[in-house]
Amino acid sequence: MTKYRVLPLFAALVVASLALTGGARAADTAAAATAALAKWKAGTNYKLVANPQPTSVPAGKVEVSEVFWYGCGHCYALDPTLESWKQTKAPYVEFVRVPVIWGPQHRQHAKIYYTLQALHRPDLHAKVFEAIHQEGLQLTGRSEEQVRSIHAAFFAREGVSAKDFNAAYDSMSVAANIMRAENLTKNLQVSTVPVMYVNGKFSTSVDDAGGTTEMIALVNDLAASEKNR
Repeated sequence: MTKYRVLPLFAALVVASLALTGGARAADTAAAATAALAKWKAGTNYKLVANPQPTSVPAGKVEVSEVFWYGCGHCYALDPTLESWKQTKAPYVEFVRVPVIWGPQHRQHAKIYYTLQALHRPDLHAKVFEAIHQEGLQLTGRSEEQVRSIHAAFFAREGVSAKDFNAAYDSMSVAANIMRAENLTKNLQVSTVPVMYVNGKFSTSVDDAGGTTEMIALVNDLAASEKNR
């Protein structure tokens, strides 16, 4: 009878050992993330958001967002770096862009961004920057009719049919996303762009971090610290 009782006992010991090993690894990972973050100065290199915002990412994921404006030269300069980082970021990081909305001109540019998202044409994101900063097109207007015409012309030259443009431009998703971006601009008290937010709790920028490379490293460290919370 004794030999039959050994197997369940052995299995229980194995399970317990694996649990301890997994816990140790998690503790080591958390410790490493804390150590990595320690080289950055809170309040200088990154700041705690006064009014933290909820994210929509699933459990185990960390949201990293960039608040930007198409008319911003610094945002244009940073964009290629973020595109490269997207290819190497940790798999648990969910990256999103949020167009800042301070006024009518920013809202018009935000509508371009969310329209191209609705059209599933992320390739047009860089083309909007190029149109504004290389071709000198403002992609804004004084009236809704004028703005719509300008935006329609831009999308048409990029191969988007009038039917598809109108469907996306007037969609509920675009309207809802613009409202959300406007609320985030206010709730996060965004005063400059580009600015990066990690899990709606921390903010940093190229200037705060001490450079573009430093900012990417800091964002990675902040995201790692959040994953292990």
